[in-house]
Amino acid sequence: MPNKEEKNHLHLNSETPKNPKILITGANGFTGRHACKYFMDANYHVIAVTRKATDQISDRLISYEHCELTDKQAVISLIQRTKPDFLLHLAGQNHVEKSWKDPLGSLEANVLSTAYLLEALRIEDVPCKIIVVGSTLQFNPNDLSSLHHPYSLTKTLQALISQSWERLYGMNVILAKPSNLIGPGVSTGVCSILAKKVIDMEFNNAEKNLNISNLHVRRDFLDVRDAVVAYDILFEKGISGIEYIISSGKFMYLKDLTDALRLYSSVEFGLRTLNNHIEVVDPLKPTLMKKLGWKPQITFEESIKDILLYYRDLESGF
Repeated sequence: MPNKEEKNHLHLNSETPKNPKILITGANGFTGRHACKYFMDANYHVIAVTRKATDQISDRLISYEHCELTDKQAVISLIQRTKPDFLLHLAGQNHVEKSWKDPLGSLEANVLSTAYLLEALRIEDVPCKIIVVGSTLQFNPNDLSSLHHPYSLTKTLQALISQSWERLYGMNVILAKPSNLIGPGVSTGVCSILAKKVIDMEFNNAEKNLNISNLHVRRDFLDVRDAVVAYDILFEKGISGIEYIISSGKFMYLKDLTDALRLYSSVEFGLRTLNNHIEVVDPLKPTLMKKLGWKPQITFEESIKDILLYYRDLESGF
């Protein structure tokens, strides 16, 4: 079994090909699309994995694979065909509400897919550096009172499996835990939902009011483009078996979001709120990422401006 120092030299190993192959699961998702472009621009050979056919980028450094990641044999076949140098595992079910309605489906999407990928790489003996993207909504397994929804359970089990395969089989697995990712592109996050409603006001004369449950809700928002840079740094410098928080390290209120939307929008709108309960939660600090030389570069305001521009371009037909 290789030690951690040997495993973490893969990114800079002289035997690594000039255009190393990176397998990106969930490639047609919000983060996946940004990751594919980033690593393609960095001269990786990107293998974009999706469940079904999707819009494709025409470039010699990107290819597409369609695979149902909850099918063990399909995953083994995928690894046999591609033999990646790096794996960025983004695919999964990432909605809390959906996890309540379909807990088993969420377990399959988040837990089994991860186990099948790790096991396929192991049995095919592929020397691959792996990042499994978890969630800051994971709970403490030693304290069931901290478990609030099935989604948290699935992401916690995903993390435990990832760290177990690293520990038991000596695989090179890093766990990344991003906060709420925002930025241009199709997303189901609150920033994109509200920005899309504001653009609907601009273009379609929609009702000029935003319904907000609570302006005092606080969230750690991080631009998705900064998160992708963090993943690249983890491939280069991250230590196998370690969990890395990827966040801004500070909270923004939903009022900060509505203020930014007003600043960069051409319409005036009102706000309807249901309650004013103040949450008392401490933000998670990206301490280990800062030690690797990473810090966010894109401000919250820049992210909101880019989200509005993205949906404005969609309405304009650009």
